[in-house]
Amino acid sequence: MPPKEELEEVIEYCERRKRETNKVALIEPNIFREKFSWAYRYPFIEIDRGLEVANKLNLVYDSTTKSLWAYINNTWMKLEPEFTEW
Repeated sequence: MPPKEELEEVIEYCERRKRETNKVALIEPNIFREKFSWAYRYPFIEIDRGLEVANKLNLVYDSTTKSLWAYINNTWMKLEPEFTEW
């Protein structure tokens, strides 16, 4: 799973874009593809689109739970930060 700081950066971006556009749901190009290796395979970020209608190739951001979702192993999985502290 991605590092906590990287997940937080993507979530902050999604929150900012939602405020800026003032739309209920939107699809944005994934600007983190080149920045984070784990995000490379997702061409878009779908903000506040339901998992039942979202493209399985994209990341999905849910603002009600402030969480990122990805379609992995034939199911939608919430992306959690990797645990690196001992």
